[in-house]
Amino acid sequence: MADLLTHCSELPRRTIEAGGTIIEQGSPGGTVLVLVEGTVAVERDGAGLAVIDTPGALLGEMSTVLDRPASASVRAVTDVAVLEAADGAAFLHEHPEVLLEVARTLATRLDNLTGHLVDVKRQYGGDGGHLGMLDEVLSTLMHHQGRQVSPGSARLPEPEY
Repeated sequence: MADLLTHCSELPRRTIEAGGTIIEQGSPGGTVLVLVEGTVAVERDGAGLAVIDTPGALLGEMSTVLDRPASASVRAVTDVAVLEAADGAAFLHEHPEVLLEVARTLATRLDNLTGHLVDVKRQYGGDGGHLGMLDEVLSTLMHHQGRQVSPGSARLPEPEY
């Protein structure tokens, strides 16, 4: 993560006071932020997902890579300093070493999520109902290759065709 700070050192620095919103769920994406110092809380639909305090941690990378609105809100728990690439897609295109770190971060998250789903499947896979659907969920995750048209839901907006 420290290497990421070095690769992004030319970016403008922005500070956010404790309690401030850094990214609002549903807001237009495209900005990539790199945490320099402080602690942030990530939440989706009001549910806490993570508390991040590691210098070099990425924020806003998912909405930039997916080219869609922010999937979660990020709020400053303490005073926070970030490095900001306002046009995150262009920055990632111009800095493949940073793009590789984004890919590693996202792959690690997917690997961790898949591991947790497999654990839940082992415990509840034979049950009826929603938990019994884990075979289908895992299969979808493992077979997804690139962009795919999917129906909208209460959680995801209607797809654009």
